Amino acid sequence: MSLDPVCILAGGLGTRLGVLAAGRPKPLVSVAGEPFIFHQLRLLGEHRARRVIICVGYRGEQIESAVGDGRELGLEISYAYDGPQAAGTAGAVRGALPLLGRAFFVLYGDTYLRVDYQAVQRAFRASRRPALMTVLRNDNRWDASNARFVPDGEGPSGQVTEYGKGEVNPHHQWIDYGLGMFTAEGFLDASTDTTDLAAVYRRLAERGELAGFEANERFYEIGTAKSLAETDAFLRREASRRAKLPT
Repeated sequence: MSLDPVCILAGGLGTRLGVLAAGRPKPLVSVAGEPFIFHQLRLLGEHRARRVIICVGYRGEQIESAVGDGRELGLEISYAYDGPQAAGTAGAVRGALPLLGRAFFVLYGDTYLRVDYQAVQRAFRASRRPALMTVLRNDNRWDASNARFVPDGEGPSGQVTEYGKGEVNPHHQWIDYGLGMFTAEGFLDASTDTTDLAAVYRRLAERGELAGFEANERFYEIGTAKSLAETDAFLRREASRRAKLPT
């Protein structure tokens, strides 16, 4: 089964990386020897992604020039550009909706997420809810926990009943993993008056309309110099491990 289209939010400025970004959009920062976005796209391809829409803003033409149409990666890649002003995370998704179809994934352009994307898609469809958020049991380990997740049973599926990015709440033991799924209709309904994807998730959780899927592998990201170094080291180890596998 191929994945539904994947929307990658790649319009951020990368200001926290400082000189490491060196005038490039964050997805083009070198990680383990090549622009980060290629690691992300190959991972999606391994999970049978086919169509990817990259939402770009700041120097987005550099991303399109580097990545192209995706044929060399076995993908079909399109681009959705912000207007003269930054659209925000929710605004960028809204702008890409004509390319995304009835249901789609959303993830951030600075994250490397080792999760079973096929299982996430199955859980989303089975939930019959307009949206799903992947979560990780965090207990404030990697960042402030921001979600409350109630499992349906023994498996990874369930419901996100509370979401509050930036809040301190003792009930929030999980963290937004950085991967979601939406129906186009559900996304539009929850996002029409906001530019912030976090506000969309919060609204859906309050309505009881946000399914959940618990990931079991930590996330990697390149938002700061420290996390970039961790991700670089991890991807170099992965490359070394794969090189030693029998062909």
